[in-house]
Amino acid sequence: MNNYKKRLIRKIRTRKKISGTSDKPRLSVFRSLNHIYAQIINDENGETLLQANSKEVKAKKSATKTEVALEVGVLLGQRAKEKKVKKIVFDKNGYKYHGRIKALADSVRKEGVQF
Repeated sequence: MNNYKKRLIRKIRTRKKISGTSDKPRLSVFRSLNHIYAQIINDENGETLLQANSKEVKAKKSATKTEVALEVGVLLGQRAKEKKVKKIVFDKNGYKYHGRIKALADSVRKEGVQF
């Protein structure tokens, strides 16, 4: 079984347990080879409350992917403050809590969002 299928199995197993509500929406992270995308979702209504991605961030050419993920987390945290989202449930989408995923999560926490 290849890594993609293993990640999908982990993703499905986690999504059985995690769901975003209006009180605690879900922060979902997707990581591609070059970019990182994050969105805060209310699963009860099936709506995306806010999102941020690495395409929006004006990064220097010499910035690493982890540094860009940090900036995306800061941007998402600031938008969450504006929408008055205080607590979230973190959905790492089957990825390891390491590297870019960890950097994004830590920077969102530093902006004052709890999970």
